[in-house]
Amino acid sequence: MTPAVLSQAFGLVFDPYVLWVIVASAAFGLFVGAIPGLTATMATALLVPVTFFMPPVPAIASIVTATAMAIFAGDIPSCLLRMPGTPASAAYTDEAYAMTKKGQGEVALGAGLVFSVIGGLFGTAVLIAAAPALAEIALKFTSFEYFWLVILGLSSAVFLALGNPLKGVVSLLLGLLVASVGLDNPAAFPRFTFGNAELAGGLTLIPIMIGMFAVSEIIRNVAAMDQPWEMAQARIGNVFTGMWALAKRYPMAILRGSALGTAIGALPGAGADIAAWMSYAVSKKFSKEPEKFGTGHVEGIVEAGASNNSALAGAWIPALVFGIPGDSITAIVIGVLYIKGLNPGPTIFMENAPSMYAIFIVFILANLLMIPLGVAAIKGAKQLLRAPREVLMPVILLFCVVGSFAINNSLFGVVLMLVFGLVAYVMEENGFPVAPAILGMVLGAMLEEHFISSMIKADGFLPAFFARPIAAGLGALTLAVFAWPLARAWLLPVRGAR
Repeated sequence: MTPAVLSQAFGLVFDPYVLWVIVASAAFGLFVGAIPGLTATMATALLVPVTFFMPPVPAIASIVTATAMAIFAGDIPSCLLRMPGTPASAAYTDEAYAMTKKGQGEVALGAGLVFSVIGGLFGTAVLIAAAPALAEIALKFTSFEYFWLVILGLSSAVFLALGNPLKGVVSLLLGLLVASVGLDNPAAFPRFTFGNAELAGGLTLIPIMIGMFAVSEIIRNVAAMDQPWEMAQARIGNVFTGMWALAKRYPMAILRGSALGTAIGALPGAGADIAAWMSYAVSKKFSKEPEKFGTGHVEGIVEAGASNNSALAGAWIPALVFGIPGDSITAIVIGVLYIKGLNPGPTIFMENAPSMYAIFIVFILANLLMIPLGVAAIKGAKQLLRAPREVLMPVILLFCVVGSFAINNSLFGVVLMLVFGLVAYVMEENGFPVAPAILGMVLGAMLEEHFISSMIKADGFLPAFFARPIAAGLGALTLAVFAWPLARAWLLPVRGAR
């Protein structure tokens, strides 16, 4: 990074229009995150149609800022209503609510705010350091390496999925099926088009994502209209009181949560929610007071709060360097990057260096802005959460319809949105995770392209996939990921018999 590139990056970020977009996106993210059921992914999906009318840097800045704010804001209804605003807050919802009932609501909210900022800054530092370095390595990649990388990403998403891995596999296969609709590679033979011209170009990803993440949540909230939001009547005082003492008391928890969150975020398909759950579990395991967990103990909130925001930055590492989404948010971001001409891949840091470093600066700025704006959101939380769902849901649905139509100026996008919204709702109600399906849709075309390219270069010789050192290493790692559950399933009965 040269001083000239850095100067250009600062100039791109500190433009009055970009700063206005960042502040507006922050307010939007706080609002969406603070409403139970409206996730950070949904905030991203709703911002997509707005970004069509923006230059590249403010478009990406709006998504970065909104998601960072939404992840934190999910803690607010967790504390006050026992209803997580985002899945990333679900890991410690009971803990936070127990603290609120004990009169420690400001401590829980303060811990969520302060340590989210620390975790976000830690993840950003790793992103700044790791992404350009990985890009230099990735320049040596061929179709063989990318094939194994895509397979590894798909397999990681399945095995990291919470709940039943088999249901994760089914979800993944559904996503790969959707990705195969259209003209095949390289013969351009129509697949699953049924003579429909709209299907010949494949299914547009953005309306599908808006449907699966936003419309499914709307359906879920409409189904729960008869269940009122009951707020814990706790007085929220100064949220910064005692935060320095917590930082001195739990330094290893902060570091552990930040590092684990960044690492998990960088795994394709993992995301902030898995990072939060794993960090909360790790915190309990290493705690000197594990018996206090679940009774209103702040330690788990400190570690998991740092973890979920650091995972956001971590997820951008594979997205920018390889074009492989780290989570559902970056899956949408990749689509926006392509629309704006910022094609993800190892060359992005050479072709668009000022824009990339501008995004890094936005990450830092968004996390710092979280402190004053987060305090304002906490203070206004009770009024915000009194907004009736019967008013919010139609407004959000309107945004979804407009966004899906605007992609191609076609009603077909709206139809896709509604169909996949219903599909996602049915899937989640029956325990099938949505994230593997999204990854299958995003990575399906890439998987096919690199496999066919490799087979043509190798003249159909399959061992060629292991002929290059990096490809062999990635192939061995992928096979190990597949073999581990099978080995574990075989070893457990053997140990039980002994």
